[in-house]
Amino acid sequence: MTPPPGTPGSPGSPDTPGSPATPGTSGSPGTSGSPRIPSPPSPGSPPAVPALHGLRVLDLATLFAGPLAATLLGDFGAEVIKVEHPRRPDPSRGHGPAKDGVGLWWKMLGRNKRTITLDLSSPGGRDTLLRLAADADVVIENFRPGTLEKWGLGWDELSGANPRLVLTRVTGFGQFGPYSHRPGFGTLAEAMSGFAAATGEPGRPPTLPPFGLADSIAALATAYAVLTALTARTTTGLGQVVDMAIIEPMLAVLGPGPLWYDQLGYVQPRCGNRSRNNAPRNTYRTADDCWVAVSTSAQSVAERVMRLVGRPELTDEPWFATGAGRADHADELDAAVGGWIARRPREEVLAAFEKAEAAIAPVYDVRDVMDDPQYRALDTVTEVDDPELGRIRMQNVLFRLSGTPGAIRWPGRPHGADTDAVLTELGLTPSDISALRTQGAL
Repeated sequence: MTPPPGTPGSPGSPDTPGSPATPGTSGSPGTSGSPRIPSPPSPGSPPAVPALHGLRVLDLATLFAGPLAATLLGDFGAEVIKVEHPRRPDPSRGHGPAKDGVGLWWKMLGRNKRTITLDLSSPGGRDTLLRLAADADVVIENFRPGTLEKWGLGWDELSGANPRLVLTRVTGFGQFGPYSHRPGFGTLAEAMSGFAAATGEPGRPPTLPPFGLADSIAALATAYAVLTALTARTTTGLGQVVDMAIIEPMLAVLGPGPLWYDQLGYVQPRCGNRSRNNAPRNTYRTADDCWVAVSTSAQSVAERVMRLVGRPELTDEPWFATGAGRADHADELDAAVGGWIARRPREEVLAAFEKAEAAIAPVYDVRDVMDDPQYRALDTVTEVDDPELGRIRMQNVLFRLSGTPGAIRWPGRPHGADTDAVLTELGLTPSDISALRTQGAL
């Protein structure tokens, strides 16, 4: 398969050798003359250089936090080279449903990445990666601590090849400590962070999410960490190691639980869809058997809701004046709100709440998401051309930038599709590549 449109070496690529790198990447060893992947302009708009144009990322990671962090960088113009084992591809290629033998999750996770194969444990694979790292800005990996060092690819070797490199290490428990060598997945972070203990109905078992919540949060944190390290590089001139433990970002987003416990001995209980901080806050069934979610975090909204459902006298109760006071009377408030909603169809409920300027949302499944006018207006789920599956729809880039927008340039590519092209750009000859393949390094 030929390189994706706009990739180095493909017809119509506007980049030329020696094009300037973005701030923070110039001066890297071997950067001069290195090809970079541009983002095509939107139809009818002038060409725009994406925010991370000129950044080169080597994605060595698998399942899911590390690869998703690389995806987020690639969405805004970074050139991401996905490095997979020749005989053991990233398991996300086979994770979840497939169509015609093509893994669908990979189409999203692998988007905007060129794919090559390298056996990093082989001498040829090690040497080739060091050559790639010499011209890269970021390496993202999620092997157990000590694995890269065992292969001769630890920080000493990588920084020796490129002192400006940012080595990003994403593991379940971090690079040190009593659990550092344990296998770690997002599920363990969801359990150990306190998320599962606080999620679920009172008196029922702890609840885990049916998707990669901790991995996704860690991916966002990892992308932030990478950009922080690259910003520091503009001052120091040097790269550094990012140590990302998946258990930590998950804990960070759960709020002030450690502070509450430290100062008050308070442990947040499971309370279902309710909140210990305000009420009414719940999901409610409508007369046409749909569900809606109501939030009253603001006092004024809580008052408007109670007036809407015909219980304005409750707003005069002393306990109604605080979120915690309302939470202590959640049964009474839920009965009032839930009873009113249960007598009306969903569209009538939504319209009445909107008119009253009270916060409500329908509870969607993916079918509703795909058909919602607000999501359509934002192009949150966008269409992409795929050589294997035709037109496919997936989540768009995470946010909009007015001057340097991101884009999905291509979906996830077949295993090793760009190996020869990438290694040729690195300076390897066809005979060099053939020799590596014979050795099993590719």
